[in-house]
Amino acid sequence: MSGELRIIPVTGLAEIEEGDDLAELVAAKLELENGDVLVLAQKIVSKSEGRVIALAGIEPSEEAREIAGDDEDPRRIEVILREAARVVRVRPPLVIAETTHGFICASAGVDASNAPEPEMLVLLPHDPDASARRIRDRIRELTGREVAVLVTDSFGRPWRQGTIDVALGASGLEVMRDLRGTRDPVGYELHSTMIAVADEIASAAELVMGKLDGVPAAVVRGLEVAGDGRALDLVIPEERDLFR
Repeated sequence: MSGELRIIPVTGLAEIEEGDDLAELVAAKLELENGDVLVLAQKIVSKSEGRVIALAGIEPSEEAREIAGDDEDPRRIEVILREAARVVRVRPPLVIAETTHGFICASAGVDASNAPEPEMLVLLPHDPDASARRIRDRIRELTGREVAVLVTDSFGRPWRQGTIDVALGASGLEVMRDLRGTRDPVGYELHSTMIAVADEIASAAELVMGKLDGVPAAVVRGLEVAGDGRALDLVIPEERDLFR
């Protein structure tokens, strides 16, 4: 790790539409350097990949209507149920679900905020790691620079209020630093310490991106985190999960 880093917001990006070349748009706004980590909000990746859906064509199931009750749109609940591999907890109208990727999060990642239009929802990319890899390859093609790419989204945390951004997709960086077997300055051997590097970078970048400021991308500069990890590797395997 480096002793100092910079976090640079990528400003001036227009509303993203299906088919937009995110690598080209970012490269036109900021000169990238070798070793940079480009952090992209999941919403713009999903929009560029056409992962949006209109509520108008959704027919809610009985399960969706029951969960929605009188206070929620059952069509939104229906989309959540369709995106979920399984429902983990329900406290109407809140749904915690495991996505088809293996992420456990609110609403299976389905969100109405920052959607292209009212009455539309944004879904998670089909394969966020693959999305990050494609964007990274495209940046190399356009600029000749070797950068890492993260696709990030906001997750809640058990036992703590507030959300933080985490990595849903990654390419070109060490997503987790395994310190097990190393020793601290006084000689104590670490037995379980694994640093979620990609999630820490995602949360740091969110400080300059924000949810209401229209800044869906940032560059983190000054870190030495090159690697070949996947964001999916950060999901705790079911056999080690004490809370399922």
